[in-house]
Formats: sequence, structure tokens, C-alpha cells
Amino acid sequence: MDKDFGELISNSGKKHSGVLLLGLEDVNGDEKEKVIKEIIEYYVSDLKNNFCVYQNEKFRIKIK
Repeated sequence: MDKDFGELISNSGKKHSGVLLLGLEDVNGDEKEKVIKEIIEYYVSDLKNNFCVYQNEKFRIKIK
């Protein structure tokens, strides 16, 4: 949920195993857990080695 970290990783060009940036600032812990479980369930194959963003109920993937 750290946008500065997400921007640093996205623009660095360095290798990573995958990043998931969550835009869930106004959501309680239970709802965050639910969203993360759903993302893993539906997008697990897209997470590896990609920069992914979940915000405003939308999932985006920046493919290398």
C-alpha cells in the first residue's frame, strides 16, 4: 500500500518476483483480507514477475 515503494520498483527497471500495490486506504482489515484472497484466487498466475495494482475495485497488470 506504499505508493512511493510501488513507484520506485515500477520505475527502477530492477528484477523482482512480483509486486502487488494495493489502494485500500479506507478499508478495514477484514475487507483487505477478503480482497487479497480474491486477487490471489483469480490472478495468481498474473502476479509472478509483474507489477500489479488494485485500486477502486480494478486490477491492472503492468507486464514487463
